[in-house]
Amino acid sequence: MNFDFQGFMLLLLVVSGVLWALDYWQWAPKRRAAEKTARAAMKPPIDEKKLAEIFKEPTYVEYAKSFFPIILIVFVMRSFLVEPFRIPSGSMMPTLLVGDFILVNKFTYGVRLPVAGTKILDLGEPERGDVVVFRYPKDPSLDYIKRVVGLPGDRVGYFNKMIYINGKPVAQEETGRYVGIGSGFESTGASLRNEKLGEAEHQILIDSDQRAREGEIVVPEGEYFVMGDNRDRSNDSRFWGTVPEDHLVGKAFMIWMNWDSSAGGVEWGRMGNSID
Repeated sequence: MNFDFQGFMLLLLVVSGVLWALDYWQWAPKRRAAEKTARAAMKPPIDEKKLAEIFKEPTYVEYAKSFFPIILIVFVMRSFLVEPFRIPSGSMMPTLLVGDFILVNKFTYGVRLPVAGTKILDLGEPERGDVVVFRYPKDPSLDYIKRVVGLPGDRVGYFNKMIYINGKPVAQEETGRYVGIGSGFESTGASLRNEKLGEAEHQILIDSDQRAREGEIVVPEGEYFVMGDNRDRSNDSRFWGTVPEDHLVGKAFMIWMNWDSSAGGVEWGRMGNSID
């Protein structure tokens, strides 16, 4: 089972906020009243240090007050603005490599309620060629990343290693052979090609020795057909169908770090690269 970080952050936010509120409205006034009574009953000189020790703020309240603002900022940023993800597989090579840490824009396709995922403000729709993160339709606890190929209403086909949209082939141009490193070494020798989806141009990998899943589908309204750029090593819409709009998490836009132990650690040259 995947760890629900957003749900965990919401729980921490609620608990710390409740503790802070209870202390402010109930516990702190009682402590002050008790301290005032104790101070009046003491004979001079008043032992201020002893009083402070007896009526000090509980440690759990101190922690709640300290962490609440930090948790709130992180929760708001991850829920509505930007969320980080790590690429665990090579399905999006050569665009994204194993170990890439990416940033995803959470509001490109609208503002959604945290945890529930209900859209409350519509700001746009995915375009053909966008690299998107979404909740896997077969198991929404898993996050997947793929490229949008088909929009609602499109007739999408995949034959002989090529995409067809509404009967028209998507142009490909071979540029050489791919040389993989680290965890992507198994894709070495694949055909490296340029492909253009709408206005978006990107690179893909084709392995001529791998048998492809072929077929054609009309994309239902409110859903999207997605594929990995590593066409013969990707579990995508060809196998399990389309992605409902309410499963979209956001649009991937930047690589902020790469760590692949099989390639020797940090790949500094990928830091800050945009995702096209």
